[in-house]
Amino acid sequence: MSTPVQQLFDLTGRIALVTGGSRGLGLQIAEALGEAGAKVMLTSRKAADLEEAAAHLSGRGIDARWVAADSSVPDDIQRVVGETLQRLGPIDILVNNAGATWGAPAEDHPLDAWDKVMNLNVRSMFLFSQAVGKASMIPRRYGRIVNVASIAGLAGSLDMKFIAYGTSKGAAVNFTRTLAGEWGPYGITVNALAPGFFPSRMTRGVIAQHGADKLAAAAPLRRLGDDDDLKGAALLFACAAGKHITGQVLAIDGGVSAVHSG
Repeated sequence: MSTPVQQLFDLTGRIALVTGGSRGLGLQIAEALGEAGAKVMLTSRKAADLEEAAAHLSGRGIDARWVAADSSVPDDIQRVVGETLQRLGPIDILVNNAGATWGAPAEDHPLDAWDKVMNLNVRSMFLFSQAVGKASMIPRRYGRIVNVASIAGLAGSLDMKFIAYGTSKGAAVNFTRTLAGEWGPYGITVNALAPGFFPSRMTRGVIAQHGADKLAAAAPLRRLGDDDDLKGAALLFACAAGKHITGQVLAIDGGVSAVHSG
């Protein structure tokens, strides 16, 4: 007998850990999971931002907690996972959203900036997945991992100098596919969202440089992403409705990657 569709999208009783969850795309995803019934743990570096984000979610009726940590520091990652397990219980959903960007021509890109981007965008994704997998998902034979990649990981760019960021997001794409293959037998799905341009603190420099109207004009839908556009895809990857989807990368970009790839 089939399951009612509303039940397939219900996350009541599930525990979600969202990295980089204090603002922007991470907070949008946390809203989606929390409004579907999940208890949410947010983490990022700044306690004040996290406190504000948790209050925002609580105002929407969501059970939201937070723990401040630097996702580029391995010991902090272990601490976040441990505190989540202690305070909320086994982790069902991991959203790897913490990230950084750096704009510079490839020939002049600073090494320390390269390392910063790689450590936060790639290494932290691996370490969070490893820690949550070992502590919670593999023993329980259940898990949903949602990685936040980018359309920058699907193709290069003539106009935007983002060699480290683009490389890191390409790594996120293949990390998703590789881990999905390895952890599928444990009942763990691993998928990635690949957003296009969404107004945020991370993208405001690029949007200011190139212009929101120009960037929107490059998309078939003639718009940038908004505060709701990641919610449906994130929820699908996190809930029972997406239980047969793994190793997939979904572009949420108004069609940009469809017409500008290759």
